[in-house]
Amino acid sequence: MSHSPPLQREHAEAQAKARVLTEALPYIRQWSGKRVVVKAGGETVDRPGMLDSLARDVALMRFVGLHPILVHGGGRQISDAMKATGRQPVFVGGRRVTDAETIAVVRSVLMDINARLVHALQRHGAHAFGLSGEEGGLLATRRAAGPLGEDLGFVGEVANVDTSVLDFSLSRDLIPVVAPVGAGPDGPYNINADLAASALAAAVGAQKLVLLTNIEGLYLDLGDRDSLISETTVGQLEKLLDEGVLTEGMIPKIAAVIEAMRAGVPQAHILDGRVAHALLLEVFTEAGVGTMVLP
Repeated sequence: MSHSPPLQREHAEAQAKARVLTEALPYIRQWSGKRVVVKAGGETVDRPGMLDSLARDVALMRFVGLHPILVHGGGRQISDAMKATGRQPVFVGGRRVTDAETIAVVRSVLMDINARLVHALQRHGAHAFGLSGEEGGLLATRRAAGPLGEDLGFVGEVANVDTSVLDFSLSRDLIPVVAPVGAGPDGPYNINADLAASALAAAVGAQKLVLLTNIEGLYLDLGDRDSLISETTVGQLEKLLDEGVLTEGMIPKIAAVIEAMRAGVPQAHILDGRVAHALLLEVFTEAGVGTMVLP
């Protein structure tokens, strides 16, 4: 008895799904038990569908045996909150100048984003909990300065990472969601989320650092769509930094990748977080997207 065309289509779709699952198996075996640090920008929360898509992907990573740690930013939301109170954001070398009033806004906005990410993960059956780098001595910071020694206020660089709270949570199959606020010498400090993710990846022995951005990856020339770099090395990134050809927003990301990999993280990826399931494509298939960085 022959099948009707609709039934044939259903069988073909089912077979295609089965092929995807079987093709992912070697990657699942390779990465099972490994730690992966994923940094997502704050825009993930506000774009329709992106928050849910990210949460689903990170939850799936945990369910197939990986140990993801999610670090998030919130730059645009912080700027919006500042403007709503009549304060104009100021950036130096890609970092936000942060006075005492601004750091209170930073903490409030980031912890709101943190809670929304935790709730999204829990909706997909994952056990997640949110924390800032201030808690448990996770991210101890020192005061950072601008590229020419400018005073940035309560802006910090990671001085030390205490992984105790992360080790405890990962051993119990929890997904930590980390807001990049650190404990400084005189209060909370704002940390660039890319650099916070880099420090965490190195400290926890992550096998991958993944930076989800709002562009397709690293471009030699942001205005030239053909200049996307699909694969590069740490040495080549250092050369680009020295040559001063990177955009201001990309500089902290590249610095973060270099720091993590110089500290022993084997791979890093800069991906377009706007692409549906970019994270899964990078981890579980050959059809990776964005820019991959190797030693």
